[in-house]
Formats: sequence, structure tokens, C-alpha cells
Amino acid sequence: MVGDVGESSKKENATIDITSSYFLTAADYPVHNFVGESLLRDGNYNDWKSEIKNTLFAKNKFGCVDGSMPMPAEDATDLMNWKRCNVMVYGWLINSMEKENKGSVKYALTACDIWLDLKERFGKENPLELTNFDVLLPPYVKKG
Repeated sequence: MVGDVGESSKKENATIDITSSYFLTAADYPVHNFVGESLLRDGNYNDWKSEIKNTLFAKNKFGCVDGSMPMPAEDATDLMNWKRCNVMVYGWLINSMEKENKGSVKYALTACDIWLDLKERFGKENPLELTNFDVLLPPYVKKG
């Protein structure tokens, strides 16, 4: 049994490659606000999304919100690393919102769940973004 505990501890304490999406620095902490005064509120979703997206790309964490970094199986060796990463991004998202908007996502299980919920809730701010531009063009302007 002692060997099992030691083996588990080694897996959790293994060094993570700095290019890995699971890599976190000593400067990363969940209550960090990366958007400054641009906290998410009604009317600024697209600006907020752009700032958060840039931050997550720069930190190699966008996979936490776009679904490309799904939770590993319960017996996977990188499960704890994924959980740490998810909690960190979860915190960054929550701390980049106005207080009034935090309540709607505080029970989300993952950072990806928050991202999708916010997209559903606020993503309709720009109607042109949701429109097929071909439909708006008169028939004589459409390319065959």
C-alpha cells in the first residue's frame, strides 16, 4: 500500500513541460483579473470575449473553454493537472465579470460550461455576427 501512495504522489508531482496546456506558473492564481476595467456586463460581451480569448491563448489555456481540452478519464495520470488548470481558468472567468453576472454561472462545473453559458446569454449582442451575409445581399449582387 505504501508503494501505491508513493507512486500516486510521483504522478502528481511530475514536472510539466512549459509548452503543455496544463502548465501553470507561480504567478498564476484564480482571482487574477485580466480585463481590468472591462469586466463583463450587459453590452460589452464582444470586447470582453476578445480580451479573455487573447489572455487564454497567450497562457495556452484556450482549450479549457473551447472544448479541445476535455476532462480526462478518472484513472488518467493527468486528471489532477486538468482539474488544476480548469479551476484556474474558471477563476479567471468569474473574476472578469461584474458581480451581477457571476450568479448565473457560479454553479457551472467547468470553465468550458461557463464559456458556453456566457456565449448563449450574451453572444447575441451583435446581430450581424449571427446573420448569413448572403441572405442580406440582393440577388443581383450574389456571386453564382
